Amino acid sequence: MTMSPHIRTERHGDIAVVVFDRREKRNAFNLAMWETLAATMDALSADGTLRCVVLRGAGAEAFSAGADISAFEDERGTREKEDHYGEVCHRGMQSIRACIHPTVAMIQGVCIGGGAGIATMCDFRVGGEGLRFGITARNLGIWYPYAEMDPVVQICGTAVAAEIFIEGRIFSGAEAYQKGLLSRVVADDRVEDEAMALARRIAEGAPLSARFHKRALTLLRGALPVTAEQEAAVNDFVLTEDFQNAFRAFLAKRKPVFQAR
Repeated sequence: MTMSPHIRTERHGDIAVVVFDRREKRNAFNLAMWETLAATMDALSADGTLRCVVLRGAGAEAFSAGADISAFEDERGTREKEDHYGEVCHRGMQSIRACIHPTVAMIQGVCIGGGAGIATMCDFRVGGEGLRFGITARNLGIWYPYAEMDPVVQICGTAVAAEIFIEGRIFSGAEAYQKGLLSRVVADDRVEDEAMALARRIAEGAPLSARFHKRALTLLRGALPVTAEQEAAVNDFVLTEDFQNAFRAFLAKRKPVFQAR
Protein backbone atom coordinates (compact mmCIF):
# COMPACT_ATOMS: atom_id res chain seq x y z
CA MET A 1 0.00 0.00 0.00
CA THR A 2 1.21 3.49 -0.89
CA MET A 3 0.70 6.00 1.92
CA SER A 4 -0.09 9.51 0.74
CA PRO A 5 1.59 12.62 2.19
CA HIS A 6 -1.63 14.50 1.46
CA ILE A 7 -3.47 13.10 4.48
CA ARG A 8 -2.30 13.87 7.98
CA THR A 9 -3.73 13.55 11.48
CA GLU A 10 -3.60 16.20 14.16
CA ARG A 11 -4.31 15.39 17.79
CA HIS A 12 -6.21 17.75 20.10
CA GLY A 13 -6.45 15.85 23.37
CA ASP A 14 -9.07 13.14 22.90
CA ILE A 15 -10.11 14.55 19.49
CA ALA A 16 -8.32 13.58 16.26
CA VAL A 17 -8.50 15.81 13.18
CA VAL A 18 -7.89 14.15 9.80
CA VAL A 19 -6.77 16.72 7.23
CA PHE A 20 -6.91 16.31 3.44
CA ASP A 21 -4.10 18.56 2.28
CA ARG A 22 -3.80 18.79 -1.48
CA ARG A 23 -4.80 22.39 -2.00
CA GLU A 24 -3.53 22.71 -5.56
CA LYS A 25 -6.17 20.10 -6.50
CA ARG A 26 -8.87 21.42 -4.15
CA ASN A 27 -8.05 18.44 -1.90
CA ALA A 28 -9.15 15.97 -4.59
CA PHE A 29 -8.39 12.31 -3.91
CA ASN A 30 -6.14 10.01 -5.91
CA LEU A 31 -5.84 6.28 -5.28
CA ALA A 32 -3.09 6.61 -2.68
CA MET A 33 -5.24 9.05 -0.70
CA TRP A 34 -8.17 6.63 -0.58
CA GLU A 35 -5.79 3.92 0.66
CA THR A 36 -4.35 6.26 3.27
CA LEU A 37 -7.79 7.36 4.42
CA ALA A 38 -8.78 3.75 5.11
CA ALA A 39 -5.54 3.04 7.00
CA THR A 40 -5.85 6.27 8.97
CA MET A 41 -9.45 5.70 10.01
CA ASP A 42 -8.78 2.06 10.92
CA ALA A 43 -5.90 3.15 13.17
CA LEU A 44 -8.00 5.86 14.82
CA SER A 45 -10.86 3.44 15.36
CA ALA A 46 -8.46 1.12 17.21
CA ASP A 47 -7.33 3.97 19.51
CA GLY A 48 -9.41 3.68 22.67
CA THR A 49 -8.15 6.99 24.02
CA LEU A 50 -10.05 8.93 21.35
CA ARG A 51 -13.60 10.20 21.72
CA CYS A 52 -14.24 11.95 18.41
CA VAL A 53 -12.74 12.24 14.92
CA VAL A 54 -13.08 15.39 12.80
CA LEU A 55 -12.46 15.28 9.03
CA ARG A 56 -11.63 18.44 7.10
CA GLY A 57 -9.92 19.83 4.04
CA ALA A 58 -6.83 22.01 4.31
CA GLY A 59 -7.66 25.70 3.90
CA ALA A 60 -11.07 27.29 3.52
CA GLU A 61 -11.49 26.82 -0.24
CA ALA A 62 -12.42 23.14 -0.29
CA PHE A 63 -13.37 20.22 1.91
CA SER A 64 -12.65 18.01 -1.11
CA ALA A 65 -13.49 18.18 -4.81
CA GLY A 66 -13.82 14.38 -4.79
CA ALA A 67 -11.90 12.03 -7.06
CA ASP A 68 -9.01 13.51 -9.03
CA ILE A 69 -10.33 13.08 -12.57
CA SER A 70 -6.98 14.05 -14.06
CA ALA A 71 -5.58 10.83 -12.54
CA PHE A 72 -8.24 8.64 -14.19
CA GLU A 73 -6.05 7.81 -17.18
CA ASP A 74 -3.50 6.10 -14.93
CA GLU A 75 -5.76 4.81 -12.16
CA ARG A 76 -9.01 3.96 -13.95
CA GLY A 77 -10.43 3.41 -17.43
CA THR A 78 -10.45 -0.38 -17.70
CA ARG A 79 -12.67 -2.85 -15.88
CA GLU A 80 -9.68 -4.35 -14.05
CA LYS A 81 -8.45 -0.94 -12.90
CA GLU A 82 -11.97 0.15 -11.97
CA ASP A 83 -12.58 -2.94 -9.86
CA HIS A 84 -9.40 -2.20 -7.91
CA TYR A 85 -10.15 1.51 -7.63
CA GLY A 86 -13.72 0.82 -6.55
CA GLU A 87 -12.57 -1.60 -3.85
CA VAL A 88 -10.01 0.88 -2.46
CA CYS A 89 -12.48 3.78 -2.58
CA HIS A 90 -15.13 1.63 -0.87
CA ARG A 91 -12.72 0.76 1.94
CA GLY A 92 -11.86 4.42 2.40
CA MET A 93 -15.48 5.52 2.53
CA GLN A 94 -16.67 2.70 4.77
CA SER A 95 -13.75 3.11 7.18
CA ILE A 96 -15.41 6.37 8.23
CA ARG A 97 -18.83 4.82 8.68
CA ALA A 98 -17.32 1.84 10.54
CA CYS A 99 -15.18 3.96 12.88
CA ILE A 100 -16.20 3.25 16.50
CA HIS A 101 -15.86 6.92 17.39
CA PRO A 102 -18.36 9.62 16.39
CA THR A 103 -17.18 11.48 13.29
CA VAL A 104 -17.69 15.12 12.31
CA ALA A 105 -17.21 16.58 8.81
CA MET A 106 -15.98 20.19 8.92
CA ILE A 107 -17.11 21.45 5.51
CA GLN A 108 -15.76 24.64 4.00
CA GLY A 109 -15.95 25.60 0.33
CA VAL A 110 -16.20 22.90 -2.33
CA CYS A 111 -17.62 19.55 -1.22
CA ILE A 112 -18.30 17.69 -4.44
CA GLY A 113 -18.39 14.08 -5.65
CA GLY A 114 -16.36 11.80 -3.41
CA GLY A 115 -15.84 14.75 -1.07
CA ALA A 116 -19.59 14.90 -0.44
CA GLY A 117 -19.50 11.11 -0.19
CA ILE A 118 -16.94 11.34 2.62
CA ALA A 119 -19.06 13.95 4.39
CA THR A 120 -22.19 11.79 4.25
CA MET A 121 -20.26 8.90 5.81
CA CYS A 122 -19.77 11.06 8.92
CA ASP A 123 -22.20 11.14 11.81
CA PHE A 124 -22.34 14.95 11.82
CA ARG A 125 -21.78 17.58 9.12
CA VAL A 126 -21.08 21.22 9.95
CA GLY A 127 -20.95 23.49 6.91
CA GLY A 128 -20.63 27.10 5.89
CA GLU A 129 -23.31 29.12 4.14
CA GLY A 130 -21.09 29.52 1.07
CA LEU A 131 -20.26 25.84 0.54
CA ARG A 132 -21.11 23.91 -2.65
CA PHE A 133 -22.38 20.41 -1.93
CA GLY A 134 -23.23 17.74 -4.50
CA ILE A 135 -22.39 14.37 -6.03
CA THR A 136 -21.79 14.76 -9.75
CA ALA A 137 -21.31 11.16 -10.87
CA ARG A 138 -23.88 11.64 -13.64
CA ASN A 139 -21.68 14.26 -15.33
CA LEU A 140 -19.11 11.57 -16.14
CA GLY A 141 -21.48 8.67 -16.69
CA ILE A 142 -20.30 7.08 -13.42
CA TRP A 143 -22.62 4.79 -11.44
CA TYR A 144 -22.38 5.64 -7.75
CA PRO A 145 -22.08 2.49 -5.55
CA TYR A 146 -25.01 1.23 -3.46
CA ALA A 147 -23.12 1.27 -0.15
CA GLU A 148 -22.09 4.88 -0.71
CA MET A 149 -25.60 5.93 -1.82
CA ASP A 150 -27.11 4.38 1.30
CA PRO A 151 -26.10 7.06 3.83
CA VAL A 152 -27.44 9.77 1.52
CA VAL A 153 -30.82 8.04 1.40
CA GLN A 154 -30.73 7.51 5.18
CA ILE A 155 -29.90 11.18 5.80
CA CYS A 156 -32.31 12.93 3.45
CA GLY A 157 -34.64 10.36 1.86
CA THR A 158 -35.15 9.20 -1.71
CA ALA A 159 -36.65 12.45 -3.01
CA VAL A 160 -33.57 14.52 -2.17
CA ALA A 161 -31.29 11.64 -3.18
CA ALA A 162 -32.93 11.78 -6.62
CA GLU A 163 -32.10 15.49 -6.82
CA ILE A 164 -28.49 14.66 -6.01
CA PHE A 165 -27.88 11.59 -8.17
CA ILE A 166 -30.29 12.04 -11.07
CA GLU A 167 -30.76 15.81 -11.38
CA GLY A 168 -27.19 16.52 -10.27
CA ARG A 169 -28.08 19.42 -7.98
CA ILE A 170 -25.32 21.42 -6.30
CA PHE A 171 -26.57 22.85 -3.01
CA SER A 172 -25.52 25.95 -1.10
CA GLY A 173 -25.04 25.64 2.65
CA ALA A 174 -28.55 26.92 3.37
CA GLU A 175 -30.09 24.50 0.84
CA ALA A 176 -28.03 21.57 2.12
CA TYR A 177 -29.20 22.28 5.67
CA GLN A 178 -32.82 22.62 4.55
CA LYS A 179 -32.55 19.28 2.74
CA GLY A 180 -31.11 17.60 5.85
CA LEU A 181 -27.64 17.09 4.40
CA LEU A 182 -26.01 19.29 7.07
CA SER A 183 -26.40 18.90 10.82
CA ARG A 184 -26.00 22.67 11.09
CA VAL A 185 -25.00 25.60 8.91
CA VAL A 186 -23.09 28.66 10.10
CA ALA A 187 -21.29 31.65 8.60
CA ASP A 188 -18.24 30.55 6.60
CA ASP A 189 -15.80 32.04 9.08
CA ARG A 190 -17.41 30.15 11.98
CA VAL A 191 -17.27 26.61 10.54
CA GLU A 192 -14.07 25.55 12.29
CA ASP A 193 -15.16 26.93 15.66
CA GLU A 194 -18.60 25.29 15.41
CA ALA A 195 -17.26 21.91 14.28
CA MET A 196 -14.64 21.78 17.01
CA ALA A 197 -17.19 22.89 19.62
CA LEU A 198 -19.42 20.02 18.50
CA ALA A 199 -16.49 17.60 18.75
CA ARG A 200 -15.74 18.81 22.26
CA ARG A 201 -19.37 18.33 23.34
CA ILE A 202 -19.24 14.79 21.98
CA ALA A 203 -15.94 14.16 23.77
CA GLU A 204 -17.44 15.31 27.07
CA GLY A 205 -19.98 12.48 26.99
CA ALA A 206 -19.40 8.89 28.00
CA PRO A 207 -17.37 7.31 25.16
CA LEU A 208 -18.82 3.83 25.63
CA SER A 209 -22.31 5.30 25.37
CA ALA A 210 -21.43 7.14 22.16
CA ARG A 211 -19.88 4.01 20.64
CA PHE A 212 -22.90 1.90 21.56
CA HIS A 213 -25.38 4.37 20.08
CA LYS A 214 -23.37 4.73 16.88
CA ARG A 215 -23.22 0.94 16.50
CA ALA A 216 -26.93 0.62 17.35
CA LEU A 217 -27.93 3.12 14.66
CA THR A 218 -26.01 1.07 12.11
CA LEU A 219 -27.58 -2.20 13.25
CA LEU A 220 -31.06 -0.70 13.13
CA ARG A 221 -30.44 0.20 9.48
CA GLY A 222 -29.88 -3.48 8.72
CA ALA A 223 -28.06 -5.02 5.79
CA LEU A 224 -28.31 -3.51 2.32
CA PRO A 225 -30.86 -5.35 0.13
CA VAL A 226 -28.31 -5.79 -2.65
CA THR A 227 -26.78 -8.99 -3.99
CA ALA A 228 -23.06 -9.43 -4.62
CA GLU A 229 -23.77 -9.61 -8.35
CA GLN A 230 -25.65 -6.30 -8.27
CA GLU A 231 -22.85 -4.68 -6.30
CA ALA A 232 -20.20 -5.92 -8.74
CA ALA A 233 -22.19 -4.62 -11.72
CA VAL A 234 -21.79 -1.04 -10.48
CA ASN A 235 -18.39 -0.88 -12.19
CA ASP A 236 -19.88 -1.76 -15.59
CA PHE A 237 -20.10 1.97 -16.29
CA VAL A 238 -16.41 1.90 -17.27
CA LEU A 239 -17.35 -0.25 -20.28
CA THR A 240 -19.77 2.33 -21.67
CA GLU A 241 -19.00 4.74 -24.49
CA ASP A 242 -20.65 7.50 -22.45
CA PHE A 243 -18.06 7.23 -19.67
CA GLN A 244 -15.11 7.10 -22.05
CA ASN A 245 -16.41 10.09 -24.02
CA ALA A 246 -17.21 12.07 -20.87
CA PHE A 247 -13.77 11.39 -19.43
CA ARG A 248 -12.08 12.65 -22.59
CA ALA A 249 -14.43 15.65 -22.70
CA PHE A 250 -13.49 16.60 -19.14
CA LEU A 251 -9.78 16.54 -19.94
CA ALA A 252 -10.46 18.65 -23.04
CA LYS A 253 -12.60 21.06 -20.97
CA ARG A 254 -15.69 20.59 -23.10
CA LYS A 255 -19.22 19.43 -22.34
CA PRO A 256 -19.82 15.70 -22.91
CA VAL A 257 -22.53 14.39 -25.25
CA PHE A 258 -24.25 11.30 -23.84
CA GLN A 259 -25.77 8.72 -26.20
CA ALA A 260 -26.89 6.01 -23.74
CA ARG A 261 -24.44 3.41 -24.95
